[in-house]
Amino acid sequence: MVKFYKPARIAALFIVIGLLAAIYMLALYRLQLFDTSADAYAALARETTTQEVTLAADRGDILDRNGVVLVSTRAAYNITLSRDKLLKRDDINEIILKLVHTAIDNGVSYTDTFPVTSGAPFAYLSDMTSSQRNLLNTYFDYFEELDPSMSASDLIVWMKKHYGIDYTTNISDARLIIGVRYEMEIRAIVSMNPYVFASDVSSDFLSLIKEAQLPGVNVEPSAVRVYHTPYAAHLLGHIGKMTKEQYEKYKELGYSYNSIVGQSGVELAFEEYLHGTDGVQYVTTSDKDGTVLDVYTEKNPTPGQNVFLSIDIGLQAVCENSLAAKIDLINSEREEEDRVTGGAVVVTDVNTGEVLALCSYPSYDLANYSKIIGDLLNNKNTPLVNRATSGLYNPGSTFKMITALAGLKNGVITPSTLINDTGVFTKYADSDFKPVCWIYSNTGHGHGPENVVTALRDSCNYFFYQVADTLGINKISETAADFGLGSKTGIELSEKAGVLATPANKEELFGQVWYSANTIISAIGQDINYFTPIQLANYVATIANGGTRYSMTILNHIRSADYTSVVYTPEHKVLGQVAGSEYLRVIQEGMKLVASDGTAKSVFKNYPIPVAAKTGTVQSVHTLGKAALNTGVFVCYAPADNPEIAISLVVEKGTSGSTIMEIARDIMDYYFADKPAVTVAEDNTLLP
Repeated sequence: MVKFYKPARIAALFIVIGLLAAIYMLALYRLQLFDTSADAYAALARETTTQEVTLAADRGDILDRNGVVLVSTRAAYNITLSRDKLLKRDDINEIILKLVHTAIDNGVSYTDTFPVTSGAPFAYLSDMTSSQRNLLNTYFDYFEELDPSMSASDLIVWMKKHYGIDYTTNISDARLIIGVRYEMEIRAIVSMNPYVFASDVSSDFLSLIKEAQLPGVNVEPSAVRVYHTPYAAHLLGHIGKMTKEQYEKYKELGYSYNSIVGQSGVELAFEEYLHGTDGVQYVTTSDKDGTVLDVYTEKNPTPGQNVFLSIDIGLQAVCENSLAAKIDLINSEREEEDRVTGGAVVVTDVNTGEVLALCSYPSYDLANYSKIIGDLLNNKNTPLVNRATSGLYNPGSTFKMITALAGLKNGVITPSTLINDTGVFTKYADSDFKPVCWIYSNTGHGHGPENVVTALRDSCNYFFYQVADTLGINKISETAADFGLGSKTGIELSEKAGVLATPANKEELFGQVWYSANTIISAIGQDINYFTPIQLANYVATIANGGTRYSMTILNHIRSADYTSVVYTPEHKVLGQVAGSEYLRVIQEGMKLVASDGTAKSVFKNYPIPVAAKTGTVQSVHTLGKAALNTGVFVCYAPADNPEIAISLVVEKGTSGSTIMEIARDIMDYYFADKPAVTVAEDNTLLP
């Protein structure tokens, strides 16, 4: 019988197994005894890089009071470069050039702000922005061997050598490499945010980058704000990378150094609610070819909460469209130098302080903000300024209700007091100061006897000259302060406090002495009375509701990220009660007459809803012998007997309040109409 298992073979097999076991045990013994693991692991570590990646939380939505989505967030991806990793490689320029060509070949825009032309002969850009100039100067300062006066061609030659660009590289490709190297370098010099090569790239381009496996080139998740309305740009605001100063503030709140935060408007005002909490992920990659070896998520991101504003986007659209249409009509009849430069509209709920619409002209396209920011900064009409909260204007005759109330509550006049308007106020004629009533300029005579109600109806300057001269500026300014004029309204947006005409402010701000003439012209809203449109809206709302001054707000409430619960609803804060409010019924009567039988009757006399109003004309300086182009101011509230909303309008070079009050009518037409719910498309875009 044949034996398949011979003793010799079995013995040999055991010898081999024994030898292998001995070798293994010896290796294990040496690994443990002599601690060579540190070297082994160090070698492995030298071949990989682990990077902490911030998983940005989805930013909360912004909605109007009716739940119409105005701003939302969608997922996106950015291509970023790791400068530290790239600088360790000998082929850094080849990697950059391949990346740039891939972008160009696929029509992908990438960031290159190096202010030198893209081809020879090289020259500095003629339209270099101030930001580009400042960064280039910083670059020159950092490299002391560079002469700031050197030509662009000489700078290119120096940079080719500095960045080790091979002489065989053609000049066009060299310029492409230099553009990216400059972006990475300047950020390191001034401690700017990391270089994002391309933002919000397509899935096709993303696939190309992943397939290329370019070392130091990273794909990072991001988020993009989606704007569902072309309106309310100044109010909504924009987001952006943190500045160094902002990081010092936000890092205490747990923000990562590359977080996107609100920079203006609602985005800034409610940053703490909208931002959410970022997550943390660790990505390990091979230094050799950039292959991702491991991904570990330590913390998932938590989305931000959703902010419901007090504005009605339908009403906002009406305000912006009507304001723009009126300005376009005025401008169509004027030469370039006389055209309207700006305007503003504010609509507020008189019983809560909630802002229902807030408009500033000219406006801009938030969806393309990053692309048009240069043009916006260079526009002489300053479209980035929110005129509704930061534009300062003389109120003109809309201030006369202040003077009237001051006179009534201080006993200078009663509701029945008559003052005879002769057309020219002559008390200070010896000092060559003879202010006239507006009607005198047109007719050569005054209004005749006027009481406070008819003086408001007729906007009689003479009446208020007399009251102010008897009353004195301190009583007038005290009353104005009761209405919040010359102080901030409390709105969550950035706003200016304005200036109230007082002797102290005249001296402090302008270094000028106060005279009786200043008191007289201040009484009709001139001199150094400078207020914002939102202050004027709050002022007239306070008249309308009987003397309660509310803090202005653009917030209705805030909901959780999943919309299931209300996490915050603001209280309607009262800032003060106007002294002498028992006399406001007299002021209200005068404002009703303005609309039914006075300077606003052409628009509101037969309006189906009773309106209380006041027009204002702010005198401008005459130039080159031409007639002054006055600013138009208009305030009103409605219904006059049971007020709901107050409106303020200002149009620079708008001629008069009477010229622009059709805008207020358009607003009321919308607000008081039996209108259906706002119609929106699937993406929440407003439909006509």
